Amino acid sequence: MKQSRTITIKTAEELDILREAGKILSKIIKEVQCSLKSGISTEQIDQLTEKLIKDYKVIPAFKGYRGFPACACISTNEEVVHGIPGKRILREGDIVSLDVGIIYKNYYSDTAVTAGIGNISSELERLLQVTNDSLYEGIKQAKVDSKLSNISHAIQKYVEGNNFSVVREFVGHGIGKNLHEDPEIPNFGPPDTGPVLKEGMVLAIEPMVNIGSWQTRILSDGWTVVTGDGKQSAHFEHSVAITKNGPEILTE
Repeated sequence: MKQSRTITIKTAEELDILREAGKILSKIIKEVQCSLKSGISTEQIDQLTEKLIKDYKVIPAFKGYRGFPACACISTNEEVVHGIPGKRILREGDIVSLDVGIIYKNYYSDTAVTAGIGNISSELERLLQVTNDSLYEGIKQAKVDSKLSNISHAIQKYVEGNNFSVVREFVGHGIGKNLHEDPEIPNFGPPDTGPVLKEGMVLAIEPMVNIGSWQTRILSDGWTVVTGDGKQSAHFEHSVAITKNGPEILTE
């Protein structure tokens, strides 16, 4: 695991802002998720996301970030992360990942969820369940004086124990005054390595899990990540604070 540079410890006041940011973002992504149905385009989903962000009087974290053109990353089926919304129409049996970030009082919050459109196959249902469960297995390790890689190892162990694979090229991250802060948080690796977790750290933990191989590639748009073998992928994410009472999920 890459050793981190200085990891930001948030003050009580900063954590309160991040808590409120997380609550707002949770409401936004749940409302967007409720809109998902066969026949809707990924562009329409992004338009709704932008409207809700405006309604809640917060700022989109992704739009314009390194040139990204939308408020939400919307990734369908074989797309892993960073999908650009467009004319693609969701159909019965598809799965779609929504990854949304906001800025509230100059602080960032980030979350993601994958959902099925109508009736999906039992294999896809299991993919979504295992990916979501692996996120919570990782969150359990986000505690004071634990090593960072215990989060990574818990996710990998759970995913591979259920015969899926963990994406390696893309990782979680710290979050706060910037969208991406130290440390990087891989979803794989041995236990008991890397930085020691301290009270006041805030982490965006985000397993990306594939049905087939863990390998991925980036499309010609420079953003959209797809599985190397064309099989489906799921993505779940929460922003999590390290507290003396254990991990606190800010975006739930």
